[in-house]
Amino acid sequence: MNLTIHQSYLPQDDPDAALSFYRDALGFEVRNDVGYNGMRWITVGPAGQPDTSIVLHPPAADPGITDEERRVIGEMMAKGTYAGVNLATDDLDGLFEKLQAGDIEVVQEPTDQPYGVRDCAFRDPAGNMVRIQQAK
Repeated sequence: MNLTIHQSYLPQDDPDAALSFYRDALGFEVRNDVGYNGMRWITVGPAGQPDTSIVLHPPAADPGITDEERRVIGEMMAKGTYAGVNLATDDLDGLFEKLQAGDIEVVQEPTDQPYGVRDCAFRDPAGNMVRIQQAK
């Protein structure tokens, strides 16, 4: 049996800002951009990896979520504690310099971690933590 990661989901509360970050800053391809009832779901992914995607979704679109849960989700997103993703690159320092030159919130500069990876961290426009590590 072959099991792969096909899609991962990250909330976004500003579709245009999300596109600017994931497409323009990170260089991901836009695979799908779907609107429904005033909301947008945007699917992005790295070039050359058509079977791996991130779906940027409205954070409280699930009809089963209560108003209180929507409030909590909004608060957690504002603090940057709701969601995140780990990415990898073959040129961490070069990518960090490129992203730092833009208007992107830096959380951590490239650092050699005690658990054996070198990584950095940013927040996307919705507050999601985006950690990027040096690929081996």
